[in-house]
Amino acid sequence: QVQFVESGGGLFQPGGSLRLSCAASVSNFGLNTMGWYRQAPGKQREFVAKITSRNTTIYADSVKDRFTISRDNSKKAVYLQMNSLKPEDTSVYYCNFYFARISSITNWGQGTQVTVSS
Repeated sequence: QVQFVESGGGLFQPGGSLRLSCAASVSNFGLNTMGWYRQAPGKQREFVAKITSRNTTIYADSVKDRFTISRDNSKKAVYLQMNSLKPEDTSVYYCNFYFARISSITNWGQGTQVTVSS
């Protein structure tokens, strides 16, 4: 069964940094495009960043130049380095396979809560 376990969240100050981690129990992990998503209270889940099997990365405009996605295929892990945090980054963050249509994803992990507040 495919599972994703996210970690690294917490309470952070505006302007701060953190790194989220995602452990994936996925066969052929290295062949998959992986993504980070987030869901703020009262809002729909949204795309944050993706990384292809060839390490090509794409970011949502709201996080471009502040967040960096990376992967370690040997560990079946995906990371999200988050810098210059803003209060609007407050969300539950999830990793998963990348799909352009988020509604196509039905198997979510528990996510990790990131709260940005002074």
